[in-house]
Amino acid sequence: MASRLNPYLSFDGNAREAMEFYRDVFGGELTISTFGEMGAEGADAEKVMHAMLETDAGYTLMAGDTPQGMQYVAGTTAISISGDDVEQLRGYFTRLSEGGQVTMPLEKQMWGDEFGMCTDRFGQAWMVDIDGNAVAD
Repeated sequence: MASRLNPYLSFDGNAREAMEFYRDVFGGELTISTFGEMGAEGADAEKVMHAMLETDAGYTLMAGDTPQGMQYVAGTTAISISGDDVEQLRGYFTRLSEGGQVTMPLEKQMWGDEFGMCTDRFGQAWMVDIDGNAVAD
């Protein structure tokens, strides 16, 4: 698998509804994981932690609800880079975060992938996700 560059949309509790709408518009396969499926309880449990729509046209659209404790800003779009080239993706994360801010360190997550978030020196939000099967423990 080569690396992919995808838009990642943020929502304030209605990510499921929005992504189902986009599936109706673009077609394709939609997968959704909630915070509760990853062990969260309370108000965030039913919120979408991660949704991915892969269309027959080759588009990939990702989204999630903003969890409690993080500020929701309407129209905020992060750029997601994902794949299985560990060194390339780690390098991207390092370079993108230089002069910017790491908002979540690039490290192994509960779903098995290595994942991190940063904001570059220009204010653009980035997410890097490395396939857990490619990451050595």
